[in-house]
Amino acid sequence: MLFVHEIHSVKGASEESFEHALHDGWMRELAEGDDARLLWYCVQAHGTGPAYQVVTITAVRDGRAWEELAHRVQSGDLRAWARHTDELRHRVDSKLLVPVRWSPMQELELSEIPADGSTHEPSLYMEDTGWPNAALDDYIDFWESGYFAPMRSRPRSMLDIQAVFQAAYGSGRRKEAILMQRITDDNALMHLLTTEIAPALRAPGQFMHEALSYRDRWESKLLRTSAWSPLH
Repeated sequence: MLFVHEIHSVKGASEESFEHALHDGWMRELAEGDDARLLWYCVQAHGTGPAYQVVTITAVRDGRAWEELAHRVQSGDLRAWARHTDELRHRVDSKLLVPVRWSPMQELELSEIPADGSTHEPSLYMEDTGWPNAALDDYIDFWESGYFAPMRSRPRSMLDIQAVFQAAYGSGRRKEAILMQRITDDNALMHLLTTEIAPALRAPGQFMHEALSYRDRWESKLLRTSAWSPLH
């Protein structure tokens, strides 16, 4: 299973038109077949970064399906859709991802991913991207033992880790990994944003301290799903 991660820098005046293009075009066109599905349509929350930035993640069954989809966009039945969508945004940055071996999201039954546009309450996600100075495999192993496992063992946590990715060979940065985490406690998020990390949590043996052995460059994005995003 491959995952196409795209960051769309949308033209402000075209925000609604862009969303319609993804809803009526991309999501529904993919649902006509069995090889790809739009999973997430997320808007970066205002006040937390660049304006009018949208993040989408599309699941593709395998390399053959990705190649066919690429041809459809470049020269096939999705070419006109892609041309129209390009007019609604300044740019798009894409990368092809694969799940790490312990990611909760692995193979998906694509036919079960909703594509009818049914609406729901939006959810907040924290998308963390890390660029380790250590070996990528060591960093991913540390994420599993030092972050994922402790998070899963707690009876209540602010974050539900739903997927963990790394760039596929030949696509994106080599030493990069991504956490897709649904926020389950808004009060805890507010505390995180408004309170300095306690010294005890930065002491040796704690995640924030030990993580510095692997990376000191990472980025968090606060994303809000659309009311129709297939996953939320």
